Amino acid sequence: MHTHIQFISHHNERHSYMDGIRLALEGGCRWIQLRMKEATDEEARQTALEAQAMCKEYGATFIIDDRVMLAHDIKADGVHLGKKDMPVREARQILGRQAIIGGTANTMDDIKHLCEAGADYIGCGPFRFTTTKQGLAPIIGLEGYRSIMRQMADLGLTTPLVAIGGITAEDIPDLMATGISGIAISGTVLSADDPAAEMRRLLSLTEGQ
Repeated sequence: MHTHIQFISHHNERHSYMDGIRLALEGGCRWIQLRMKEATDEEARQTALEAQAMCKEYGATFIIDDRVMLAHDIKADGVHLGKKDMPVREARQILGRQAIIGGTANTMDDIKHLCEAGADYIGCGPFRFTTTKQGLAPIIGLEGYRSIMRQMADLGLTTPLVAIGGITAEDIPDLMATGISGIAISGTVLSADDPAAEMRRLLSLTEGQ
């Protein structure tokens, strides 16, 4: 299974959104989240259609960050909803049962709420400080994930949990050992000299568990 790693699109001096997505797919990633916070609706739509076509080519899951109506209009595989975005239940009514709906969590309370609301997976972070996001919640760290996984098990919560926030190759073995379902990455791939090769390395680390 190649779903241990979610790639969250971003851009830097060298790589556009589409470059990053293509390189992640070439490296074997099969879960792409298009995140374009600053883009206009038209820019986001154009890129989403391009990214969706490329994901189809590779047989990858294509998720759109925040933009529920865009996901609905182009029939993306689903959406990822941040804490300030549309509530999961509302998105579910718009997108239907088959859509993948993920939510963002920083605390055990967030996780409980998302599980109750019927989220399909939870992006939980940040693992450590990351420059990709402004106004960050307190960092969780390795011990935080261990504690969260224990609490989820005690409560019988089985929603897949994906760690996010400044994760590098060196972190993966310890992170996967906490029992989480996967990791979400962005910058660590884009800033590598060979992003596709870096993605392959990260995938082999998550699958070695």
